[in-house]
Amino acid sequence: MAAPYPCLTADIPGTGGIFKESAEDFEVTELPLYPPCGSGEHTYVLVEKTGLTTLEMLRRLAKAAGVQERELGYAGMKDARGITRQTVSVPRVPPERLLGLEIPGIRILSAELHANKLRLGHLAGNRFRIRLRQVADDAPVHAAAVLEILRRRGVPNYFGEQRYGSQGNSAEVGRKLLQGDHEGAVRALVGTGESVRDERWRGGIAAFRDGRLDAALELLPGNCRTEREIVRMLLRKPGEWQRAVKSIHPRLVALYLSACQSELFDRVVAARMPALDTLLAGDIACKHANGACFLVADPAEAIPRAAAFEISATGPMFGRKMLLPEGAAAALEAEILADSGLSAAAFGQEGPLRLEGERRPLRVPLQGPAVRQEGDDLLLEFALPKGSYATSVLREIMK
Repeated sequence: MAAPYPCLTADIPGTGGIFKESAEDFEVTELPLYPPCGSGEHTYVLVEKTGLTTLEMLRRLAKAAGVQERELGYAGMKDARGITRQTVSVPRVPPERLLGLEIPGIRILSAELHANKLRLGHLAGNRFRIRLRQVADDAPVHAAAVLEILRRRGVPNYFGEQRYGSQGNSAEVGRKLLQGDHEGAVRALVGTGESVRDERWRGGIAAFRDGRLDAALELLPGNCRTEREIVRMLLRKPGEWQRAVKSIHPRLVALYLSACQSELFDRVVAARMPALDTLLAGDIACKHANGACFLVADPAEAIPRAAAFEISATGPMFGRKMLLPEGAAAALEAEILADSGLSAAAFGQEGPLRLEGERRPLRVPLQGPAVRQEGDDLLLEFALPKGSYATSVLREIMK
C-alpha cells in the first residue's frame, strides 16, 4: 500500500509470522455462483493450478484442449503464488476428454456440461486456507479475537499492496496519466528501484533516471517489456514522452487507472476507520444481497440494517457514472480527491482515460472463519465475497 493504513482491530496484538514460504501455504478455492446444469456445448472444468498465473493456465489449457484461448471463459484471476482452484468453461470439448488431459502445473478435478460460457465476475466468492509460519506464542488467542471482531463488524475492504505492483508505483502511474503528465507517467512506471532486489533491474532503473538510455536498455531485464519498449521509443524519439506513453499496452493503461481508483478508495476506507459499520446521512449504501445502492436519508433507520450486515456504506471508485454521496461523506471524498491532485472531471475524459466508476462497500462479510495451531504454525480458514482480498484479513491478524 502507499501508506500504513489503519486496522479495525488495532488494539489486538498481531501474530507476526511468515506468509507464503511455499505454495502449500496459500490455498484458494473459487465459490461458484451457480452449478453447471449438466447439458450444453460448454464444459465447466474445475482446475487446480500451482505456481501459475491464471493467464498462463488458460494458455496451457487451451493448447491441450485444442481450442482458441479467447474461447475459454473464467470468472476471475487467481494468485500465481499458491495452490488455487477455479472453474474454466471450454467449448465443444466433452468432459471425458478434458478429464484425461495431463498438463504441467495443472490438475483437472471435475468436468460437467453447461449451456453458457463462464463470464468474468460470475462467482460468489473465494474460500482461503492459509498457513502462517513462525508465529508468536499467543498467536491463536489473538487471531481468534481478531476473526471474531471481523465476523461481527466486517473486513475493511482494502485493495492492498497486490493492487499497486511490485514497486508500489501503479497508482502513481495512473494518477499521472489522468493529469496528462506524460513524462511523469513514464518516470513513475520505470520506478525508483527502492524495492527491487535484482541488481541489473535496479541498475537499469538508475541508468534511466540518469538519462543514460543505452545503459538502461542493456540492463533492464527481459521481463520488463514495457519499460524496455519505452526506452527504445525514447532512444528513437528523444523527449517524446507522449509518444512513449502511447507505446504502453492498453491493458496496462487500464490496470494503472484502476490502481489509481483503488488507492483513492483505500484512503477513504482508512479515513472512515474504525466506524466502518456505521452510516452517515448522505452516504451511498449498498445491499450485500444484490449490490444495489441507495442514498441514506435517515441514518437512524439505516444503522440497524448495517448492524445486521444487510447493508454497508460505500466508497468511491471514481468515474463519470459513479453515484455521488452528500453531506459529510461527500466532503470527505472530495477532500481526498483534491489531495491527490485530481478532479472528478479527470475521470470523464474521452478515449482510453475514460472511467465509468462505481461504488464499492467499505467492508465485506467474513464467512466461516476458523483458526488452529499446528506446531509453530497457524492455520486460518475463511471465505470472502468476490472482489475482496485475503490480505485484508491477514493484515488485521499479523499486524
